[in-house]
This record gives sequence, structure tokens and C-alpha cells, in this order.
Amino acid sequence: MKRQWINYIVLLVFIPIVIWFGVTFLEDRRYVFISLVIVLITMFPIFQSLEMRTMNVRLLVILAVMTALSVVGRMLFAALPGFKPVTAIIILTAIYFGGEAGFIVGALSALISNIYFGQGPWTPFQMFSWGMVGLLAGLPWVRKRLKHSYFALILFGIISGVLFSILMDIWTVLSLDGTFNWRRYVAVVGLSMPFMATYALSNVIFLLLTMKPIGQKLERIKTKYNVGGLTNEQSS
Repeated sequence: MKRQWINYIVLLVFIPIVIWFGVTFLEDRRYVFISLVIVLITMFPIFQSLEMRTMNVRLLVILAVMTALSVVGRMLFAALPGFKPVTAIIILTAIYFGGEAGFIVGALSALISNIYFGQGPWTPFQMFSWGMVGLLAGLPWVRKRLKHSYFALILFGIISGVLFSILMDIWTVLSLDGTFNWRRYVAVVGLSMPFMATYALSNVIFLLLTMKPIGQKLERIKTKYNVGGLTNEQSS
């Protein structure tokens, strides 16, 4: 549990600091460099597990596969803005393998898929926003409910759509003149309501469609090969 909280602190503290540094001192002009630094910080749970010799190599394969599914899914639905299976796949990863795994898949999905969609100053914000969704979905008391309650799954799908939208709206405000203004932020959030609703609806639909088929396969893999999370905790 101690290692898990260390992972959470590293992800939740250092990544926002790096993003703030990029916006404030690099004026969003070194977004590729900032994105790569975020990748290194995102990998901290893996580095820690390797150092403690608790890493299950099969988990790395699973994370790679889930990231690939997320990236391909985003590309397949490119014609439908905001309507993507990315968040659902991130949440499923977190439910079965923990918040750190969910954060890694979320951050890498944003970075890798933007090779197709286009890299930019928004990439670090997308990495953190999708990572946050995974981290929250993987919290012990959250993942247990998501795994056993469709109502909780639907509710979290809506919440994650709202969360992703309001986090990305921070970048929208900063992109205007490099400063953050609360009045402007509230206005931007209001204008983004239709997109927020699309994100939420998309999450709910893809979660309901994928929870059983993909969830069952992840559960079988988890049980058959004794694959736990990056801190070796088991989900209920």
C-alpha cells in the first residue's frame, strides 16, 4: 500500500508541475519534450516494480495490448469527434490491474494516437487527463464497485467524460494567451457542454459494450497467469 501511494503522489504531483513548467517557461513550444518527460514519470511505477523485483513481464504485455487497442479504437472512430472507446479501455485496464496501469495506458494512448491525430501543446494535457481517469478508476474502493455494478459503471462513465472535458478546458483557456482566468474558464466549460455530453455518452456506450467480453478475458488472464497490478494488489 505504501508503494501504491508513492506512485499516486509521483503521478499527481510531478506531472502537473512538468505541464505547468512547459506552459509557463517554455510557452508550450517544447510540447514534445514535455510529453516525453511525462512518459518517463508515468513509467515510475514500472521502474519501481523492476527495482523491487515484483514486476510480472506478462503485465507489460497486457498494458501494451490495451494501449494498442485504445489507439486503434481512437483511429477507427476518427470521423466521430469525442465518440471514442479510449476511456472505456483505460477504465477496464484500471479495474483489473489497478490505477497505475490505468494511468500508463491513458497517457500512452494520448501520446501514441496523436502521431496520427497530430501532436501539439494539448498532448501533455490529454496524457494527464486520460491518465487521471485511469488512476481514479483503479482506486481500490472504486474498482470493486465498477467491477460488480453496472450502475456504478454507467455513473463513472459519465463522471470520467465530465472530468476529461473540464481538465482539457484548462488547456483551452491557457492556449488563448498563456494565462488562466476563472471567468474565462467557466465560460469555456459552458461552451463545451455539448462535447462533454458526447464524451460521457461515448464512455457509457463503450463500457457497456466491452465490460463483459473484454473484462472476462482480462479476468481469465489475470487468474491463469497470476498477474496482479504494479503494486501486486489484487482486485476484488
